[in-house]
Amino acid sequence: MSIYDEIGGASAVSVAVDDFYARVLGDPQLSGYFEGTDVSRLKRHQRAFISAAIGGPAPYLGRTMREAHARLDIDPADFDRVVEHLVATLAALGVPEATIGAIGATLAPLKDEIAPGSAARAG
Repeated sequence: MSIYDEIGGASAVSVAVDDFYARVLGDPQLSGYFEGTDVSRLKRHQRAFISAAIGGPAPYLGRTMREAHARLDIDPADFDRVVEHLVATLAALGVPEATIGAIGATLAPLKDEIAPGSAARAG
């Protein structure tokens, strides 16, 4: 069984994305990244991405993570803060710790694409 099926499929992903963005948008450290962003559109993309990443039935057809985040110049510490919100969201929804770990292992390699760090920005 995929993680997608284990957590409850599309409806669970939808609830998780809504809760996640409530947390992230309410965080003063992160909210500036979303100024001028169509949050409804962003949530649709996030649902599609997460669903595909955890074994959902449809492939993710959006931009690469590097392309989608390049203009934002995301600090690695802010990436880590977003991960903290994701973990808190999943835990609050009753997702087992082992499943949260598996989701994290799937998403962790994206850090270098999303928040390449100060060396990449200086170059």
